[in-house]
Amino acid sequence: MLNHKQQTIKKSVTLSGVGLHTGIVTNMTFLPAKPNHGIKFQRIDLPGSPIIDADCDNVVDVSRGTTIEQSGARISTIEHTLAALTGLEIDNVLIQVDGPEAPIMDGSSIQFVNVLKEAGTEEQNALRDFFEVQDSIFYREVDRNVEIAALPLDDYRVTVMIDYNSPVLGSQHASITNIRQFEKEIASCRTFCFLHELEMLYKNNLIKGGDLNNAIVIVDRVVQEHELDNIAQMLNKPKVEVKKEGILNNVELRYNNEPARHKLLDIIGDLALAGRPLKAQILAARPGHAANVAFAKKLKKAMQEADKKGIPRYNPSLPPVLDINQISNILRHRYPFLLIDKIIHLDHQSVAGVKNVTMNEPFFQGHFPGNPVMPAVLQVETMAQIGGIFVLNTVPDPENYWTYFLGIESFRFRKMVLPGDTLVIQCNLLVPIKRGIAKMSGRAYVGSSLVCEGTMTASIVRKDA
Repeated sequence: MLNHKQQTIKKSVTLSGVGLHTGIVTNMTFLPAKPNHGIKFQRIDLPGSPIIDADCDNVVDVSRGTTIEQSGARISTIEHTLAALTGLEIDNVLIQVDGPEAPIMDGSSIQFVNVLKEAGTEEQNALRDFFEVQDSIFYREVDRNVEIAALPLDDYRVTVMIDYNSPVLGSQHASITNIRQFEKEIASCRTFCFLHELEMLYKNNLIKGGDLNNAIVIVDRVVQEHELDNIAQMLNKPKVEVKKEGILNNVELRYNNEPARHKLLDIIGDLALAGRPLKAQILAARPGHAANVAFAKKLKKAMQEADKKGIPRYNPSLPPVLDINQISNILRHRYPFLLIDKIIHLDHQSVAGVKNVTMNEPFFQGHFPGNPVMPAVLQVETMAQIGGIFVLNTVPDPENYWTYFLGIESFRFRKMVLPGDTLVIQCNLLVPIKRGIAKMSGRAYVGSSLVCEGTMTASIVRKDA
């Protein structure tokens, strides 16, 4: 079962290691971040310490790993780091690095997982913004026989198939049916390459940090002694050896299908660049970084199309950020004037809540008897109470404050609200709060229909003021 609330880490943690391709030692520090911050990298070794968002639109290279760049700063080989964060369901973190490439560590994600677990996770006061795939999404590269699909599912599952037409590797499959299997089943699976790729990578000034401790080298042909001597020289080893067909230096695999599992690790990391946690079943045949990132861009485009409607997503089966008891501890309103039932989103910039309208509302006894319609003024009041939750959330002791209206502007009522309707209301802060005064825009929906919208100004005042 996926976490419903956003998570960050409890404290900062650091690990260090050499970059696979650059050979440069980089220190990587993970720091806690606020809700809706997302995953960001910061190059603290560059002037101005520029920040690079973990976003598929920032990808600039996928040749032997995933590289992102923003504002002239770049960071490469980030997929194992992103996979660890996804596997632990960590949504918000700032990652400070003092070099151009993430440490390769042992070629897997397990050391990132371990250091993040050392930091601990902290649940945040905001729901995760899942992208729930409603209609199947497909990607295909005919020339490379690559296929990736995202199918509707109320969970996150991934299945990968690889086939290199190799007598050593053969066709392999790997899958997880629950993201919480990642740590135990996938995180420790190492990156790999074929022997024939090794010399090409070396000649292209790559794998400067390559070592038999951080990558599996597949040997799928008979190798002459002088070739092994050349490889040993490339890898700064006194000697390397191999069976007739197998793995360089006869390294033991952690799983029979470790290469397929690593490809699954890679696709989880690369799809994190779509920017939101996924609810989908991912099926991938012969994936690689280029295809993974192209598919992440396709997912992001689908997200943007869904977001154009601007309607807050409400899933009644998910636990609220604040339930009615928690709301009652913050707002001083009581029956029959406490008009909101749930808060489903709350961060530093916006709030969203729910009002279930039933025939049992006391105002229906006198408002249009025989033709019950929720009074427009009470729609405004409901919106104001949701906005009040936001403003009171900015002080450490909300029970000691009152909220008061200062003004309402430009309200429009688009559609009647009737018994049986569920009002989903979102309020966004328009300007920073100063001296306890907040100005917010609000929009209320029933299903996909906008029923009212406007702007409100309110203040909070201490009871003893």
